[in-house]
Amino acid sequence: VQLVESGGGSVQVGGSLTLSCEVSGFALDEDNYIFAWFRQVPGKEREGVSAFSSSENRIYYEASVKGRVSVSRNDAKNIVYLQLNSVKHEDAATYACAMNGGIAIGNGARAMLRPERYRVWGQGTRVTVSS
Repeated sequence: VQLVESGGGSVQVGGSLTLSCEVSGFALDEDNYIFAWFRQVPGKEREGVSAFSSSENRIYYEASVKGRVSVSRNDAKNIVYLQLNSVKHEDAATYACAMNGGIAIGNGARAMLRPERYRVWGQGTRVTVSS
């Protein structure tokens, strides 16, 4: 399985940005996997942004982005999107997508957004925010 992110770049405060994670080697319409978006700023720990499990119809969001982030999936293209709205300076980071096999139901955001749950990672795409 390989994950390739794209869509990073510069965005103005208050603007919107859509990131893509193209998945190869695994079909997103399959069952039994978990998927997440993370972000990281140099010198800081990796932070979970959003996650979902193929086993349940629910998307989890980290508290600081809830209401500003949406995740969608295009099974035909095998791509997962992360849309970030009302961008803030603190959203500047390198964003990476990650996956792992398994069933996860009712785990909660904190459990789903733990980086150690994910085995396969993309290389990341950088987002910068300007005033």
